Amino acid sequence: MRNYDVILFDLDGTLIDSAPGIFDSFEFTLAQYEMTVPQERLRRFLGPPLRESFAKLLPPDEVERAVEIYRAHYAEASGALTKLYPGTKELLSALREAGYIVCLATSKVRYAALKLLDKLELTPYFDYIGGSSPDASLDTKTAVIRHVLAQPCVQDKRAVMVGDRDNDMHGAADCGLPAVGVLYGYGSRQELEDAGAEALAADIPALRRLFL
Repeated sequence: MRNYDVILFDLDGTLIDSAPGIFDSFEFTLAQYEMTVPQERLRRFLGPPLRESFAKLLPPDEVERAVEIYRAHYAEASGALTKLYPGTKELLSALREAGYIVCLATSKVRYAALKLLDKLELTPYFDYIGGSSPDASLDTKTAVIRHVLAQPCVQDKRAVMVGDRDNDMHGAADCGLPAVGVLYGYGSRQELEDAGAEALAADIPALRRLFL
């Protein structure tokens, strides 16, 4: 996996463990609709775009309101529950030192991702930070990856996607990229293999060995 110039990283479940904050915001949002969903059922919503997730839980005309409630609560409270996976900073630093262009391609809305990266002191490690838009114009993982690939620092370079869920693998394939699946995040080995991952990494050190 060392013949690439650019590495696109997913965020949740790949660089950070955001599950506690995501669960908290889902539970808060669904409580506004007098709904309670067990966390084991909410796990499938770790990673995919919010609109896609809420569309499976609520009537279509409530999805936008739910997204707004979720994002406001996450920004105010839930983001503080997020932690880095051990070795994340060291990995990103080593990749930069090795000459890779390092980008983020997350389904999290971009302004929330920027705030979180600043809090975790990760911002300096990225050449470009791509995320979804507040509206639905840039909402799917495919759209976010395509947007990142259009940036001047990435154009006409060999790129690979790294993520933990099937939407990361499918989004990469839609854009003609190979993808690496990480097994320490929120997706299973079976999910990632079925989605076409070209390689799997059990942990951050294994991911490092793939590229360095």
